[in-house]
Amino acid sequence: MKGVYTIGLLIVSNIFMTIAWYGHLKFKEMNWFNNLALPAIVLISWGVALFEYSFQVPANRIGFNENGGPFNLWQLKVIQEVITLLVFTFFTILVFKNETFRMNHAIGFVFLILAVYFIFKK
Repeated sequence: MKGVYTIGLLIVSNIFMTIAWYGHLKFKEMNWFNNLALPAIVLISWGVALFEYSFQVPANRIGFNENGGPFNLWQLKVIQEVITLLVFTFFTILVFKNETFRMNHAIGFVFLILAVYFIFKK
């Protein structure tokens, strides 16, 4: 069950991370953000990133095998990276309509899935 909690928390964490890192690129479409200077955008992103850390840190504590979780550090990192790419892909397709998902992206993701396989292989 700790594995499910860990993955769920990592998904939520990565949603906030993706919004913090890339959401501000859509601010130009919102009138009230047009006049904000870069430091203000950074502070807004940091505010969003606080929520990311509020889920990321518990996910790693719950999931880490030395805390009674099912994953070692290597496994936690690879799981997090795959979740990051999945969340980023959905976010990009839904929010950035001018970006397309191409075959080379799919091939790269297949290699990442293979990385997960090899990281978990004993």
